[in-house]
Amino acid sequence: MNIAFDATPLVSDRITGIGWCEIGQTHALARLHPENSYCFNYFTGRNALPKKKRLAHFNAGGAISENPANFSATLYKAVSCLVPVPYSVFFGKNADITHFFNYIAPHGVKGKTVITVHDMVYKAFPETVRARTKFMLDTGLEKSLKRADIVVTDSEFSKSEIVKYFPDSETKIRVVPCGVNLKQFRPCRDPEKIAQVKNSLNIDGDYFLYLGTIEPRKNISRLIDAYKIFSQKIKFPPKLVLAGGKGWLCDDILKKAESLSGDVLMTDYVRSSDLAPLMSGSIAFTFPSLYEGFGLPPLEAMACGTPVLVSSEASLPEVTADCAVVCDVLSPESIADGLFRLYNDEKLRKTLSKKGLIRAKSFSWSNSAEILFKVYRELV
Repeated sequence: MNIAFDATPLVSDRITGIGWCEIGQTHALARLHPENSYCFNYFTGRNALPKKKRLAHFNAGGAISENPANFSATLYKAVSCLVPVPYSVFFGKNADITHFFNYIAPHGVKGKTVITVHDMVYKAFPETVRARTKFMLDTGLEKSLKRADIVVTDSEFSKSEIVKYFPDSETKIRVVPCGVNLKQFRPCRDPEKIAQVKNSLNIDGDYFLYLGTIEPRKNISRLIDAYKIFSQKIKFPPKLVLAGGKGWLCDDILKKAESLSGDVLMTDYVRSSDLAPLMSGSIAFTFPSLYEGFGLPPLEAMACGTPVLVSSEASLPEVTADCAVVCDVLSPESIADGLFRLYNDEKLRKTLSKKGLIRAKSFSWSNSAEILFKVYRELV
């Protein structure tokens, strides 16, 4: 098969979870099924060289070629709103399958079309989504679902959500769970390495950890409220470390964190090589998110042997199963109770650590890629 991947999520200045999902699946596909040819499609615009350099890191050792189009992606989107310019004008007609990982498939794709729809947060919690993202999905997703031959999504929960809002798409949907990089995310047994990472981030003593984008959907404001309740019960409470890039509408969250300065720590950028030691060194990983299509960070923490606290919402119980402490997403008191249980019960932490390690191993990118490959085979 000739398989093309839309590389838009990979050539941006900042790679989000959607991009990392594409990297995990495409790398595993190229490694497991070298009998196929793979390429990345992307518009270069005026930034051809920077985009080429970024993409060079993700070509699976040269197994995935490049198919650039010397045109502006922004201009193409704008023009396509008025005139349906075929995608094949820029990227040719050789692909048997073209996979778009970020919800939207353009007009005029030759061969079969696959889109990944990660979640329906723009419908379920529109107030937590950027206006431009919501506009893009409001105006483009229904058309994309009709254009797609198959719709891939990350979890059974997300499938049910897509069907709820777009019932006509049900027969097209296939669940392909995300994976975790088990080489990167594994228990760090080196106390010196953990201490080194803590020192680099100005973390002193014990700590709970949140790692992800600082934005309303992640429910961080209630997590801070819960931590305040928890810390009043403990003479020398561990810190709450919030690590991650600043997202949309994060100002109120940052102000609340600053009001507990000294107890709630905001870290600088965390290098990829430091993530496993940072997770391994924490008492527990906290992720009481309002809505997730999959929820990769808790799975990464479980792969590090770190006990996890999650909310009872969306896909998180599906992913973590019985390997996490589950709390009421809307109740700071419930979240605080989960923090107290994890802090106070060493036996519980050890049990969750062992179960989490086993659970995480079933979510490899290789498994994810094999499921996706069956979807491609189904199309041709």
